[in-house]
Amino acid sequence: MYVKAVGTALPRRRFTKADCWHAFTHSSWFERLDARAHVVAKAVLSHDNGIDERWLSVDTLAEVFEIDPDTLHRRFAANAPDLASRAAIAALDEAGIDRKEIGAVIVSTCTGYLCPALSGYVVERLGVSKDILCYDLVGQGCAGALPNWQVAAALLAGQQVENVLSICVEVCSAAMYLDNDPGVLISACLFGDGAGAAVLSRSASADRRSIKWHTTGSLINPDEREALRFESRAGLLRNILTRAVPVLAADHAARVLEATLAKCGMRRQDITTWIMHAGGRDVLLALQSKLDLDPQRLAYSRDALRRYGNLSSAFVYFVLDAAIRDRAAGGWWWMSAFGAGFSCHGALLQVD
Repeated sequence: MYVKAVGTALPRRRFTKADCWHAFTHSSWFERLDARAHVVAKAVLSHDNGIDERWLSVDTLAEVFEIDPDTLHRRFAANAPDLASRAAIAALDEAGIDRKEIGAVIVSTCTGYLCPALSGYVVERLGVSKDILCYDLVGQGCAGALPNWQVAAALLAGQQVENVLSICVEVCSAAMYLDNDPGVLISACLFGDGAGAAVLSRSASADRRSIKWHTTGSLINPDEREALRFESRAGLLRNILTRAVPVLAADHAARVLEATLAKCGMRRQDITTWIMHAGGRDVLLALQSKLDLDPQRLAYSRDALRRYGNLSSAFVYFVLDAAIRDRAAGGWWWMSAFGAGFSCHGALLQVD
């Protein structure tokens, strides 16, 4: 499998941390939450948390504090198809592939639910053949991009199609929840909206850089499920984010990396470029320490986090896109994402 092109899409409104703090203090929620919650939110939004700004699917931040099931569902239903389709079009245009050459569409999300599923809306908006294969993956959280690509690799290896359109889209502003729990508050301050897409093919393009999917590895650890997950409460998705996440993320990322490298007879030093899901500032620091990396090796992830916040499953597409556009050193690239489950996935990409 080859990565022919990557595309991304963001909402049309960008908000800084200062914007978010101001909106919070002027919302009805500020009075509903306790003094400790005010301290937590101010600390995250006033100090360096690794994020400068986020893009959200609202016209004003006042809308973010309209938290009820119907409003949040309408936000997801209106914006997820739009973001997914715009990212897909960007990837197709970059690849120079006609839409009718796409044989399958795989869409991942965890921030909303549609039935008929998101893939059907993407097919409609792209105007591709109605006999195209469609798959929708849900509930994999921030780790969702790599399982999406694993399904694409199986389709391509089985010669069922020549080209697959892979999409991860998250409208995190449609999964907003507030209460006095520090993890809930921190989550509300970290996540942004966005979509990433990739054209994945059986053959490389003759006129562009070759990015080949070499091998992949996964780790699912249900024993740590309660550390990071969504729960349903009063018809809303409530994010459970615990203090254990940075250490868990780093540990699982290291285990998947080492197992995959051992399978290929390779060493960590063979990796030239790191395409890592960031999670947050503390997660990046834990990854840097556990993997014994110079801070510059995670520069693409750190920059994406600062500019967009945590985009959940879509995040690694933005990191990969930055590395491709920057003409990062060829050789072996490691792409990895982790999240709910507790799960972690990785893939070795051979880049010429």
